[in-house]
Amino acid sequence: MSKRTSYQTQHSIRINDRLKDLQRQLPSSCTDYFRSISQTTSPLTRLAYAYDLRLFFQYLHLESMYFANTSIVAITGRDLSEITANDIAGFQEYLQQYVKTNFSKETDEENPPILIQNYELGIMRKLSCIRSYFEYLFRNEIIAANVATRITLPKRHEKPILYLEPEEVQKLIDTVKHGEGLSDRQQKYLSITKQRDIAILMLFLGTGIRVSELIGIDIDDLDLNDNAFVVTRKGGNQVILYYPDTVKSVLEEYLLARKQVACLPGHEFALFLSLQRRRMTARAVENMVKKYALIATPLKKRISPHKLRSTFGTTLYQETGDIYLVSDALGHSDVNTTKRHYASIKDSKRREAAQKITLPDV
Repeated sequence: MSKRTSYQTQHSIRINDRLKDLQRQLPSSCTDYFRSISQTTSPLTRLAYAYDLRLFFQYLHLESMYFANTSIVAITGRDLSEITANDIAGFQEYLQQYVKTNFSKETDEENPPILIQNYELGIMRKLSCIRSYFEYLFRNEIIAANVATRITLPKRHEKPILYLEPEEVQKLIDTVKHGEGLSDRQQKYLSITKQRDIAILMLFLGTGIRVSELIGIDIDDLDLNDNAFVVTRKGGNQVILYYPDTVKSVLEEYLLARKQVACLPGHEFALFLSLQRRRMTARAVENMVKKYALIATPLKKRISPHKLRSTFGTTLYQETGDIYLVSDALGHSDVNTTKRHYASIKDSKRREAAQKITLPDV
């Protein structure tokens, strides 16, 4: 009997294959760069960096006279030395709004240009990639000066955390249970997926796991007797998480239906299946959450699996006041990340604090 390959391993192999394809479209120095950071970054991070570097070199090819007649893959170390701080500053401005170009296809009715807009976080990540790449080039004496250090990253403005109130959570689950507000077509699919969809929502709300973690769960990762399951966190570490009895009940109900499904080969162990009898993708789960949230909470239009995770974190912090417990439950590597998002003082607490101060009569 052949050894079973985990979903996480298969996923990493697919990402590395995509990274290799992208490297063939980039200067050879990029391959050496990715090799240098392979021990300190995840495959998904390196893939994102590869897309960022491809976009940067495409920008240079389109906007810089020096690189206009140079193939991206043919760019040498000497060429890289010609990149100036102004080039990178121009790229920063370009990122705010640009037309996505597919260099392998002609733009026509079947392949129309796509307008892309980046905001603070997107621009920060892409510039961080460029700075990291140029730091590698300078450290390995491929370029004489690191011009990327002259570029200031945009200031990050913290946004208030978006989460669901208890009554909104109840309405979300009721929407799945009763199907009110769904179209006739959606009602038809709901009759098949109701137990699965409730189980997914309850796992998000009851454990705060990431969507990437949820789709990787296998049936034998569950221990219904102990209300626990094994999850593979970002970075590949496996931990045991626990869920309340309410989640256990919906999981048991879903598993009865799950056993009746004849899965496609290679998907036999997946806990959550699509209508095509395959392991659900992150995109499918995100679309499912959005579909119900638009009906249950129409004024909160950006509800996603991550916002359900935020709902869990907010609720747990409000109930316990233990930021370290919340950090551990969410799988944050740095508690400061948790503090930044969850340890804010409520306005009601500020009002209460104001009344605690004793001052002399005036």
